[in-house]
Amino acid sequence: MLLATLVLLCAVPQADDATRVAATKQQTLLAKVADNSSNDAIAAAALPAAPESKVRPDAEPVALRSAAQPFEPVRPSPRRPSEAPRQRVMWYGLAVVGHGAAGFDAWTTRLAITSGNGREANPFMKPFAYSNAIYAATQVSPAFMDFLGKRMMVSQNPWVRKLWWVPQTAGASVSFLAGAHNLGVAR
Repeated sequence: MLLATLVLLCAVPQADDATRVAATKQQTLLAKVADNSSNDAIAAAALPAAPESKVRPDAEPVALRSAAQPFEPVRPSPRRPSEAPRQRVMWYGLAVVGHGAAGFDAWTTRLAITSGNGREANPFMKPFAYSNAIYAATQVSPAFMDFLGKRMMVSQNPWVRKLWWVPQTAGASVSFLAGAHNLGVAR
């Protein structure tokens, strides 16, 4: 910081030096004007009336290289296909059926366990089998199937778009079958 201050102060000419420099410049200008007053008439005759163009009219236009050409237009990014209103209604319907089937599976599992005839065979569901948390835990699978079905519905691949309903239908079917099995065990 100190060094920067010194550099700035040393670079600025002092006031008395500035007046001396200005006085000498003024004297040299006055001397030049007196000498050039006789040469002004000669110089005025040599000057053109208007400035000349720097571009020659007979010059050939410059051909641009290919690198200087404008860019090719950018292709628009491919848009994802959107779902049809009918597909959206079917998706919501399958989501309701899938979550209802998972709730039915959870209810029948609790019924079979409390009757003493059944046990939870799924190691991921076993910690929840003896509490009401099983109802929330069984909703994870249908939620994932809903997400997967929605992604498949708007997929880029046409054959995947045609099979968007399979994950939700399979999940609901498995839950209904498990619930039916649990009812048989509970009786």
